[in-house]
Amino acid sequence: MPRFAFIMYDPFFRSGARRIALGLALAIALIADVPCLHAAKVEDRIVAIVNSDLIMLSDVKRELAPERERIEKHYRGEELVRQLKVAESMALTTMIERQLQLQEAKARGIDVSDQEVKQAVKQLIQQGEKIDEKDPASSKAVRDQLILLKVVDREVRSGVMVAASEMKRYYQEHRDRFALPEEYTLGQILIKTLSADNIAPAKEKAREVIALLKRGESFEDLALHFSDGPNASRGGRLGLVRQGELLPAIERGVANLVPGGISDIIESPEGLHIVRVEDKKPKQFRPFEEVRQEIQALVFQQKSEDMFHAWLADLKNKAYIEIKFDSAHSGQPTNAPAPHPSPTSKP
Repeated sequence: MPRFAFIMYDPFFRSGARRIALGLALAIALIADVPCLHAAKVEDRIVAIVNSDLIMLSDVKRELAPERERIEKHYRGEELVRQLKVAESMALTTMIERQLQLQEAKARGIDVSDQEVKQAVKQLIQQGEKIDEKDPASSKAVRDQLILLKVVDREVRSGVMVAASEMKRYYQEHRDRFALPEEYTLGQILIKTLSADNIAPAKEKAREVIALLKRGESFEDLALHFSDGPNASRGGRLGLVRQGELLPAIERGVANLVPGGISDIIESPEGLHIVRVEDKKPKQFRPFEEVRQEIQALVFQQKSEDMFHAWLADLKNKAYIEIKFDSAHSGQPTNAPAPHPSPTSKP
């Protein structure tokens, strides 16, 4: 069974060669290694009309096959039927949207050469995808995916512009995304727990240290006397540490402490910790100029996605789409014309 199966086409999750390669892999996965239908004989019929193109029941079943196999492994009874109906609806939606985009590409004179298809197939094979170069269905899937990428690049992405004001607004609204790790200067008293039998005496020792600290005893002196840590001889000083470098339990224990604050007893695989925050730098952020290109890519991605969905919605509104089935699983056809059919739509 192919690695990729039944994923909605989205032209924006990759860029450049990787975007093309992964998109093609998705397309190939939908036609490769499709298992035989359960019934020995299936009467084919029209399940949707997209302008002048037809989508057949056999097309939907082929598109659905990998996802259907996955669903049948995980569900039974009524839930199986429900999951299959949802998957069938998604499969048909994907096919209609893909057909609309291919029709738009044809109307705009967008095509790919045989050489481009061969190069893409070669690239996929080099990446470990199993593709039969002589199989016409595989070649068509590759060609269609390349056309989809081209039409979206031309009709959507080429019109996306990112203004400096948009980047600055994004930076202000998502500052935490560009935050630098917090920095602490810490001291520690570590009481090791060598075995399960040693936990109770270690906790008693730690509670004694906490009591002495509350009476005003010097943290450094207590570290020298009680700590089993390697920094005990230096008064327990750990020095400067950054967020992410500490054990998770210690990081949680000191997160809300102010300089001079001392933690409660913190348990970790190393033992029992009592930690003092000697200094804590205010939260800092990467400068705008440093992250400018990163922000530009993020804003471009979001605007491209928004424009793509608006463009696709416009294609649907202008198209004649007629759905002629309720469920390929149930096999009961119904007529359900799409709203706003347009007889003047491009084929």
